[in-house]
Amino acid sequence: MATGKYVSDLDVGDKIGPVEYTMSAFVVREYSHANELHHEFLQGIDNPIAPPTLVHLDKLRLYRHGCPLGTGPSARIHYEYDATIHAEVPVGEKLSVSGEVIERYQKKGRDYVVMTIDLRRASDGKLLIAYRDTAILAYRGADSAAA
Repeated sequence: MATGKYVSDLDVGDKIGPVEYTMSAFVVREYSHANELHHEFLQGIDNPIAPPTLVHLDKLRLYRHGCPLGTGPSARIHYEYDATIHAEVPVGEKLSVSGEVIERYQKKGRDYVVMTIDLRRASDGKLLIAYRDTAILAYRGADSAAA
């Protein structure tokens, strides 16, 4: 198990969380504004909902919780993701997010890690978003292997 260290140390079977937090109007507003999501249901009503892509912040929240030493020796690249939205995430909702590393492999000199993330309503455990993320953790070219 590699939790408690660097993101680049994560390995199959590592579990992070659950981490609980409350979805805030500030986060929804700022994220929506930064991504030019100026829809009424995200910003202009009394009870906005979180944009579905805001789940990416949950991955970062888990990294910060489970890997407090940071990224590691190399920057990571968000490579691919798939999210299934089961229900909207309203502002003010208390949430619980947890993740598990399900795969780690090398391909063409790059280290990949695949993580599943579940975002649930904290009060009853209802699944709101199921998220699968693949990140490239490092690249080692032929020159660096000889060093």
